[in-house]
Amino acid sequence: MQRQENIFRLLVGKIGKTKKINKNQCLLLFIHPRNMTFSTGLSLNEKKTDRSINILEAKPLPADNNVTTNHHIPSVSAAAVLGESQTLPADTPRCRGFDFAGSSSNIFDGLMEAFLTTGFQATNLGLAIEQIREMRSWRLSHEPFHEGQDDPDLQPMEIRERIRARIFLAYTSNQISCGVRENLKFLVQHKMVDVIVTTAGGIEEDLIKCFQPTFMGDFRFSGRELRMKGINRIGNLLIPNNNYCEFEDWVSPIIEKMHDEQDAASVEWAKQVSSMDSNKKEEFPERFLWTPSKVIHRLGKEINNPDSVLYWAAMNNIPVFCPALTDGSLGDMLYFHSYKRPGFVLDIAEDIRLINDLAIRSHCTGQIILGGGVVKHHTCNANLMRNGANYSVYINTASEFDGSDSGASPDEAISWGKIRLNAKPVKVTADATIVFPLIVAATFAKDLEKWTEESKTMVCHIDELESNLVSQF
Repeated sequence: MQRQENIFRLLVGKIGKTKKINKNQCLLLFIHPRNMTFSTGLSLNEKKTDRSINILEAKPLPADNNVTTNHHIPSVSAAAVLGESQTLPADTPRCRGFDFAGSSSNIFDGLMEAFLTTGFQATNLGLAIEQIREMRSWRLSHEPFHEGQDDPDLQPMEIRERIRARIFLAYTSNQISCGVRENLKFLVQHKMVDVIVTTAGGIEEDLIKCFQPTFMGDFRFSGRELRMKGINRIGNLLIPNNNYCEFEDWVSPIIEKMHDEQDAASVEWAKQVSSMDSNKKEEFPERFLWTPSKVIHRLGKEINNPDSVLYWAAMNNIPVFCPALTDGSLGDMLYFHSYKRPGFVLDIAEDIRLINDLAIRSHCTGQIILGGGVVKHHTCNANLMRNGANYSVYINTASEFDGSDSGASPDEAISWGKIRLNAKPVKVTADATIVFPLIVAATFAKDLEKWTEESKTMVCHIDELESNLVSQF
């Protein structure tokens, strides 16, 4: 025991003073990759004077308890194993999955409903479906009008019934590389989301698929052999190098044309500046520069293909933000272009102003985020500017133990003000290729006709009743 005590002191001595270990105690040392926990267990013959209620402390049962009649069971063991529990509230949901044997004709709806009480990530999926239904059905008319505090223009009920939540949709590039692209296209085509945030791969893979397909492969294919054959692997998907070559042939002339337009606008701007009277206080003319969202909008128009997410975003005037636009094939094209013709400018400052303003100029916001990294933080940070999103759904498989934002829980986002204090956010820890199509089927796809009709007169902010904040493209 003395040796164990010395080892214990050696391990934790630098952390702080340790309590002296009694010779009748058993030392238990648990070492885990995520943390280190030290625990001392009481011996059976050691008595504690503190008898306060503690579920972690095993105590003998009362003498009148019927379990004590079984004298062959140690009283302390009976307390630990057979102790009485408190009665749960009557309205506590019971765990019960979907019973296919007793199902109705609509198996899908019944299965989706049963997810709520199935447990584990199935329950989180059910909660995510509820959260998305709530963010889509929210209207300002659901909130009370506060006389003297709220904008008087928002008092008429007919105005309040026309204001809905602004929905932010964020996804990483792998969701475009795989078949989830078609689900995303459906949402954008029917104007079911208002703001998109993605990565460079989420832009270029959507465009590349308009020229050549992505093929099915296997997670176990040899990277060395694929490299020698000029084939790139994304998980169990395969993309030949020729796909990127074809994309380069298409996008390079467009970059050249955008550079011409930028230079022409700069010349015109310089003329306006030179004609200004330095003795007068004149408003400085606005200078045109390309931003990532403007470039993406242009590419969506140029591709002119209804299979493309970006095509529908351009047609429906839905802004697509990509703060890391150069982190991919598009960055390669801009890099090559810079050697042929330097001076092409991408202004990210204008885009951060636009996405933050879209969040601020919203009476309610919802965010659906597939994956992590820059798309997750960029979306959450925009909502921070309005003191947090009202509704949030995360779908990713990242863990929070390493402190990364990708794995950060919704509760951590609340601490930053990215999600509101009274919100009920949901994280589904699962592969989005499995759960997101189910979510779309259970929410967006169920009321397509109704949404299409109602959205014609709906806005996300009162100012948009007369002007559109995102019509600047």
